Amino acid sequence: MNLKIGIIKGDGIGPEIVSEAQKVLNKVAEKYGHQCQYTDLLLGGASIDVHGVPLTDETVAEAKKCDAVLMGSIGGDAKTSPWYQLEPSKRPEAGLLRIRKELNLFANLRPAVLYDELKGACPLKESITEGGFDMMIMRELTGGLYFGERKTVEENGVMTAYDSLTYNENEIRRIAKRAFDIAMKRRKKVTSVDKANVLDSSRLWRKVVEEVAKEYPEVTLEHMLVDNCAMQLVKDPKQFDVILTENMFGDILSDEASMVTGSIGMLASASLNETKFGLYEPSGGSAPDIAGKGIANPIATILSAAMMLRFSFDLDKEADAIENAVAEVLKKGYRTIDIMSEGKEQIGTAKMGDLIARYI
Repeated sequence: MNLKIGIIKGDGIGPEIVSEAQKVLNKVAEKYGHQCQYTDLLLGGASIDVHGVPLTDETVAEAKKCDAVLMGSIGGDAKTSPWYQLEPSKRPEAGLLRIRKELNLFANLRPAVLYDELKGACPLKESITEGGFDMMIMRELTGGLYFGERKTVEENGVMTAYDSLTYNENEIRRIAKRAFDIAMKRRKKVTSVDKANVLDSSRLWRKVVEEVAKEYPEVTLEHMLVDNCAMQLVKDPKQFDVILTENMFGDILSDEASMVTGSIGMLASASLNETKFGLYEPSGGSAPDIAGKGIANPIATILSAAMMLRFSFDLDKEADAIENAVAEVLKKGYRTIDIMSEGKEQIGTAKMGDLIARYI
């Protein structure tokens, strides 16, 4: 298969970690008989330095020609970087928001995986996390409270603020279908999280999700109120497979889930549209303080590449090979500085990429 992949190396540690992901992708392509056709794209600070803006129309057009885009990290040090002297619409992160909008990326996937080898980093009791856990949070990205009408006005001498939370059935149906499709590739369980005891938008959410569930008889559906879900994530994270939820709930729960794993340098993410296209990136930031030192953890970006193979190219076997290689390297005791613990061997960015590629 010819894999047309857009590459946004980005800022800070971005170029270093993306290079290691490409190293692993090339090894997968060689082993399984694929061709990786890379197109380099500029976004964020790297684009500002060349074009004066964080994202050009040409970059958007080139990205749309690709089957998927793999991205490093965007942004710099807000206190010291000249990028942050620019007006907000010209800063690095504005390019990220625009490309998501231009590519109609409405579904955000954040896996939260605790490897048994890294359970020491998890803040939960060992009795809760024994054997590790593996969940996927599917967050609706373009609707709800963050995109509703808002205003602040004075009424009868009192300042009053309004935010509107709106979802229509089409927006709910498309994200629900995505969640069930992904559950079919995993353990076939969806937990739909809402606040249906209070909110009309949640009652519609629940109704539409139940309609979609009928098309997936192999998948078990359960509903859970958002406050209970926040508790269950720390009480029994192993119960979850795919968590499906709206924008604000997903924003909060995905951050909670990432902290429960204890190591954000291990967490991948994906943003998808209605086709097979996706934008794949690590959950962590650009870490300008360690850029160029060769010590950044590339695992989140490598696992983002595995997600790309699974969800944009339907190459499950190849994705499994990357995920198994990561687990094997951790089992052998190799660590980058951010996940280092006593008795393990500390290695740098390039060595970590080399070892994961070796175990493919």
